[in-house]
Amino acid sequence: MKDQSTVTAGGAIFPRLKALGVDYVFANSGTDFPPIIEGLAQAAAEGIELPQALVMPHEHAAMGMAHGYTLMTGKAQAVMLHTNVGLANGAIGAINAACEHIPMILMSGRTPVTEEGRFGARTVPIGWGQEMRDQAALVREASKWEYELKFPEQVTGLLDRAHAIATSTPKGPVYLSIPREVLCEPVPTEGLDAAPSIAASETAPNPEAIATLARWLSEAEAPLIIAQRGAGDAASFEAFAAWAEDWGIAVCSWWATHLAIATDHPCHVGADPGPWLAGADVVLILDCLAPWMPDAHAPRPGAKVVNMGPDPIFSRFPVRNFRSDLSITGENARTLPALITAMEGLPKGDHVAPRRARLAETTAKAREAQRKAAQPQGDLLTKPAVSRILGEALDAQDAPSTVFSELGTMLGPLPRRAHRAWFQEPHSGGLGWSFPAALGAQLAEPQRICVATLGDGSYMFANPVACHQIAEALALPILIVILNNAEWGAVRASVTGLYPEGAAGKANVMPLTGLAPSPDFCKVAEASNAFARAVETPEQLRPALDEALRVIREERRCALLNVRIAG
Repeated sequence: MKDQSTVTAGGAIFPRLKALGVDYVFANSGTDFPPIIEGLAQAAAEGIELPQALVMPHEHAAMGMAHGYTLMTGKAQAVMLHTNVGLANGAIGAINAACEHIPMILMSGRTPVTEEGRFGARTVPIGWGQEMRDQAALVREASKWEYELKFPEQVTGLLDRAHAIATSTPKGPVYLSIPREVLCEPVPTEGLDAAPSIAASETAPNPEAIATLARWLSEAEAPLIIAQRGAGDAASFEAFAAWAEDWGIAVCSWWATHLAIATDHPCHVGADPGPWLAGADVVLILDCLAPWMPDAHAPRPGAKVVNMGPDPIFSRFPVRNFRSDLSITGENARTLPALITAMEGLPKGDHVAPRRARLAETTAKAREAQRKAAQPQGDLLTKPAVSRILGEALDAQDAPSTVFSELGTMLGPLPRRAHRAWFQEPHSGGLGWSFPAALGAQLAEPQRICVATLGDGSYMFANPVACHQIAEALALPILIVILNNAEWGAVRASVTGLYPEGAAGKANVMPLTGLAPSPDFCKVAEASNAFARAVETPEQLRPALDEALRVIREERRCALLNVRIAG
């Protein structure tokens, strides 16, 4: 920092975030922001290096972009919102981040406490209208920690604490309320660029528990791993794949939000745990909120069940009663290498090689059957067919790709093989996630092909006008594929699942599910200079995908395909 005695507390936030390693602040500003904006302008005039402040026209987009950026980089980012109303719009994003252990520093202004006589006091009617008794309650259950800035001199220490808590095991969002009067007061500039005063903590796996699990797996006749949230970092992802094949261990991706193993890996048994769970004698639940559906699946009597992950028993969720004979805490990038190392010296029984061969044969047949089933229904595309064709188009590219699927394409029919190649909507179900998450990922890795595949309802939930404006303003050329069935397909599936012979399933129009007439989503995209095409028939899809990918690659423009699918 250059010589300068004081800066407003609002102006101190950005320099401190930079010292903490934050690259971007995704901001939706309001009348509580004047001291922050003044501090930004002052820093720019003096050449002070800060995180880049990005204007977000909607809070949900800000939260989703921060989420997507962190998925690609592993680094916690910051989001700034406007008082209680901005925080309310961002609450869904906070719920999604909490469910997926995404570290994030969330801040929002607080309406001035004072009515007069203090710099920063209320000046407009919303100063009264936006006051709440407990503003933090909007995101408290989604926050690892929350607090309100009381005095200006607390800025550095509280941001350090917020960042350390957010990035400690298990990771997650934190919230800091920042009242306008406090932001207007001066603080010294000295120390704003100092190293963080609090280091994050990372929980290490218990070596004895790892040794016990290693012994159980090495002796198991039919071990099974159910993985939902990936296999850690790039190195542990590769090591996990090699280790699973070496030991011939079945890996299931039930409702996987992150890719743990390549979909065409010989040990990947697909998304249905039922047949494998019924015969497994050791089940490793790898970072799974809900590893199976208790009404439909159950481990066999006497099977050993192990939960392993950053929070293996998911302590912040009120009800999660899956059995855990052994619980191992740690980040996947630590626990998996520890387990692999622990098994290196253990003998393989004569049953391992035949089991490996049976697995490879079974999974190869299942993949071929799945590929054949991923066909259009006459003149209409289906989700599996769109998934397969998108996979073929992405495989033809010479750049790495990531698919963010939100009730859109399906893992399996869509082959994915690399670390960070697949993310699915968080199990919290806050819709509108995939579009802004893909934008955040594109911001993190400009040369990566980032694809958001989502239903028509999810697209509308994403505040698409705001997201398309961001894509154009920041030159983020992602591909959006809308799988449009003009209804809430997930709601229909839930109804028919509970009432397979019910009146709703037999009705010509199921109540509370229809979204017809479907808007012309292409016009929404074109309003922000995006390439857009409507795809009505199966033979139109691959040419449209190829052209959209060309536009992304050569013209660096966002592209949207509105694909009509069977209900």
